[in-house]
Amino acid sequence: MAGGTWVAQNKVRPGVYINFASEGASLGTVGDRGVAALGLTLPWGPAKTMMSIQSGDDVSGLLGYDISSPQLLLVREALKRAQTLLLYRLNAGTKATIAIGGLTATALYGGVRGNDLAIAVQASADDENKFDVVTLLNGEAQDTQPGVSVAEDLKPNAWVTWSGTGALTESAGATLTGGADGTATNADHTDFLAALELEDFQTVALSSTDSTLKGVYAAFARRLRDDEGKKIQVVLENDPTADHEGVISVKNGVVLTDGTVLTAAQATAWVAGATAAATIAESLTYKAYDDATDAAPRYTNSQIEAALEAGEFLFTSSNGKAIVEQDINSLTSFTPDKGKPFRKNRVIRTLDGIANDFKRIFESYYLGKVNNDTDGRSLLQTEIASYLESLQNAGAIQNFDAKTDVSVAAGTESDSVYVELHVQPVDSIEKIYMKVKVK
Repeated sequence: MAGGTWVAQNKVRPGVYINFASEGASLGTVGDRGVAALGLTLPWGPAKTMMSIQSGDDVSGLLGYDISSPQLLLVREALKRAQTLLLYRLNAGTKATIAIGGLTATALYGGVRGNDLAIAVQASADDENKFDVVTLLNGEAQDTQPGVSVAEDLKPNAWVTWSGTGALTESAGATLTGGADGTATNADHTDFLAALELEDFQTVALSSTDSTLKGVYAAFARRLRDDEGKKIQVVLENDPTADHEGVISVKNGVVLTDGTVLTAAQATAWVAGATAAATIAESLTYKAYDDATDAAPRYTNSQIEAALEAGEFLFTSSNGKAIVEQDINSLTSFTPDKGKPFRKNRVIRTLDGIANDFKRIFESYYLGKVNNDTDGRSLLQTEIASYLESLQNAGAIQNFDAKTDVSVAAGTESDSVYVELHVQPVDSIEKIYMKVKVK
């Protein structure tokens, strides 16, 4: 008996023809958040490469150090909140090397971490004419290649590559030298942003005080948001003149529980991670900086008020913690199109979520797949309404009425549609005014 699927009821052979389809559930769901990005100068790791690191990952093999090491301070701070960190090593550095007779070992990556490597060439216990070659990091074996007689037999490992020919020379442990980090240029940052533009992310931090670089990053945010329709935010230190909802300007830093004092430039890593991880229905106002005991520096009440008016994101001290005074961005020049609510990052997250999710849903399920006729536009309108109702159920927007607040009409071209929405993002309660009558 024949079978299969059908388009029209015109089959010739007897059989059972079945089409499987979804029951008509909405395709639109709220997109995931939690992806922050950093471009850093590091002492180890692949250069000029975008690395995706998940919270909780063991990065010691990739970055050369345990996540708790001082060398990875900003990586650790970003991953205190971010689910995923897109990390780009800006510098290539110089590779450490050592020659042992006719054999040369070269660190896999440039940077000072290579100077902590050593190579031991030990006589083999099984064959006196062969050697066991051990790669050590701070005295601990990372790779052992037993029974090697000539240099050509050695295979690269996660720490070194080999060159040279001929018989090996015994060595108790020869340390690699000459490794250097080098410096990152502004052009390296430009390359990082060009690579980052191809990724999906919510925030990127600049841990530098360089005014030229801050201008580059701010322009990057404006272009992606205003011209490309990619709603992201950049986090900079002390740049309130950016005056844009896509730029968060961090005014001060914090003191960690171990006594480490982070500058505003260093604190951008945590702010980027926390902002990326915050849901569209969540504010960071009065949220505590993880593992911090104080703001650095502290400010007076009048200084705090002036900073908030200037569009600065700052930390204040409260009950032995460093807390976010108010979750705002640098926008201060309000217009009829961008009123005061646009300075609140929770509102921006909601609006950005709508923009990014609609783009994703349309490209995945409608672009080139649905007819631009009454039925097709009705389907799109139902999809949009269903998505917005899910936002309302999540507490991200309020007072949404599917019958009056969304319309989809034919556009001016045969392949275009015009969508008009009315949404009211929900803000958090941040000010309470009370009148107490005493009898």
